[in-house]
Amino acid sequence: MNALPGRFPARTVRVKAPGKINVSLNVGPLRDDGYHSVASVYLAVSLYEEVAATSTESPGITVSLSPESSLDLDAVDIPLDAGNLAYRAAAIMADVSEHATGVHLEITKRVPVAGGMGGGSADAAATLLACDALWNSGLSREELAHLAGELGADVPFSLLGGTAVGLGLGDQLSPALAKAQTHWVLVAADYGLATPDVYRTLDRLRADEGIVAAEPTGVDPGILTALRGGDADALSRVLINDLQRAAIDLAPALRDTLGLGESHGAIAGLVSGSGPTVALLADDPLAAEALATDLRRYGHAALAVHGPVPGARIISDTLL
Repeated sequence: MNALPGRFPARTVRVKAPGKINVSLNVGPLRDDGYHSVASVYLAVSLYEEVAATSTESPGITVSLSPESSLDLDAVDIPLDAGNLAYRAAAIMADVSEHATGVHLEITKRVPVAGGMGGGSADAAATLLACDALWNSGLSREELAHLAGELGADVPFSLLGGTAVGLGLGDQLSPALAKAQTHWVLVAADYGLATPDVYRTLDRLRADEGIVAAEPTGVDPGILTALRGGDADALSRVLINDLQRAAIDLAPALRDTLGLGESHGAIAGLVSGSGPTVALLADDPLAAEALATDLRRYGHAALAVHGPVPGARIISDTLL
């Protein structure tokens, strides 16, 4: 529908961006700047956040959560101001866009909040792409990725999607060739874990045990080989997450979830990132669906997904 004469030409750009799992995650020692270097393999999976960015006649940025969200929004605390990564992404785009207007962001949440899957980062990536289109900013993917890096280590990957190796703080990305699919069951927890708490716990556990971690310089090539061929059996033998022991220390029930998954057909499992979402590897799509069904019978929020999938992309662009 075309805008009426004299009426503000509102437009909505809707973008979806994937959550991720860390198929491997090696964590270095605490650095002087308070961060940790990592070496990780990211896999974008078929669980998506959506952001609808609508131009507004009034200046400024507003944020709301869509009732179409699959999460229980009453059970999570999601800021709707500058504490939200999507809000900050829109603010950055407004600063670099010549024709920025006011904008309202409606976020459809599907990726577990504070679940170690980069849901907030996906919102930010989707917002960057949506505002770029909304305001005809004309930025390249490389330029958007540079802005994404200012928002957090996981944001550039959600923009990129697919499979990638992340070094440094996780934001030094190198795409990895892995078109073959692997199949997973995600088991969400009804609580979150704050990423800084998990890293602090890892530092404490290492200090208590006298472990001096080395600076990570790369990832196990066997992981990339297994992903490239979609070889779930080979992949099951090389999954690693240095943060898993810290997440389990903070949330011991995660050990039970991993054990339950493996006793019902998962060929391997790990905590995704800083947790508490658990990612269970299955042999094929049918095995993943059967495992998810079994775990739901135990009261778990379990969902079968696959990866890799593409990064943030526009799914509609409508003049209101």
